[in-house]
Amino acid sequence: MGADTRAPAATPLWWIWLAAWPVTAVFVLSNAATPLYVLWQHDIGFSKGTLTVVFAFYIVGLIGSLLVSGVLSDRIGRKPVLLPALGLGLAACLIFGTATGVAALIAARLFTGIAVGAVVSAGMAAVTDVAGPERKRLAALLASCAMVFGAGLGPLLAGLLSELAPAPTSTVFAVEAVLLAGAVLVVLRMPVRRPEPRGRGGRLRVPGVPRGNGRQLALGIAVFAPGITATSFMLSLGPSLLSGLLGSTDRTLAGAMAFGMFLAATGVQFAVQRLRRRAVLTAGATATALSMVTLVVAVHTGTLAALVLAALLAGAGQGMGQLGGLSLLNAGVPPQRLAEANAALNVGGYLPAGLLPVSAGYLSDAVGLTTGATVFGAVLLGLAVLGGLVVLTAGREATDRS
Repeated sequence: MGADTRAPAATPLWWIWLAAWPVTAVFVLSNAATPLYVLWQHDIGFSKGTLTVVFAFYIVGLIGSLLVSGVLSDRIGRKPVLLPALGLGLAACLIFGTATGVAALIAARLFTGIAVGAVVSAGMAAVTDVAGPERKRLAALLASCAMVFGAGLGPLLAGLLSELAPAPTSTVFAVEAVLLAGAVLVVLRMPVRRPEPRGRGGRLRVPGVPRGNGRQLALGIAVFAPGITATSFMLSLGPSLLSGLLGSTDRTLAGAMAFGMFLAATGVQFAVQRLRRRAVLTAGATATALSMVTLVVAVHTGTLAALVLAALLAGAGQGMGQLGGLSLLNAGVPPQRLAEANAALNVGGYLPAGLLPVSAGYLSDAVGLTTGATVFGAVLLGLAVLGGLVVLTAGREATDRS
């Protein structure tokens, strides 16, 4: 009782793909600023530590949003949560496009994080609602790929447009505003219904999962958290690594590296979708661990190819961790708690993704980028290995039950 009444199984396949568009559009915004930070640093003047703080305000907004949007979406419906989130995304575009100081960048990142938090809970659950009960695995795949594809497309567009178009820190956000406006139209027409009124138990609470699903949530976080922390580091400090260690200030290269990272995250999910969840999660932890080894090699040798490989492996690690975690939740969590469960998974992932890169940024300011990146890589390598061991010791029943 009290669930969003999902669209019937006969919903056309194209509607499932279209339902994932708001996820893609908001995630384009999530990382569109990545190649532009070097321009803002030059024009405004701030350190790598300040840069990671600007990035961390995105995490603050995202986690704050996750704490309420998942439960709220299950209670009042997907659309009443998604539409205000898209409005905040449009506001972030305006602020980014006219930013002249660090405070404006922080505000824009905060609004972006709130919008993303709503989308990864309510938006990704809406894809499952539209897909219906017979297509849960497809819904998990499309929702996850929409997230990582959008996250990679944003910096690629920003890098290209900042090099080729006028107003390098504004043009991409005008384009993104058009994409978000299209997402608003999709949400308005999306075939999901408002939930039935709830009795007791409908109050807002810290997101979690029903009794009996806690182990699946923990397994997803164990792999997803190191993966998304690795990609967050590449997004926040990747351009600094390119310029500081490799002498490259090409914004297109920085955007292309981020795009390649998330393209790897998208492609690997299609490649492994038929594997058992345990195998997907184990492979995700392995990819993240190898990414950190390669990152350390890159910063000590100044090799561009190694840095690109580290980014690709980080993307693969996040993609598989995300797909495995979402698949576990889609298989075991009832639809009336699914947005809340998605929120819980992302809270567990984004907490370290906010804290560790910020720490690495300030450490890099104090002891140098090479040492800061090396310490970060060693810490995350340990977390990735630990996550893989947790999955391997959990047993097949916990990961592969339908």
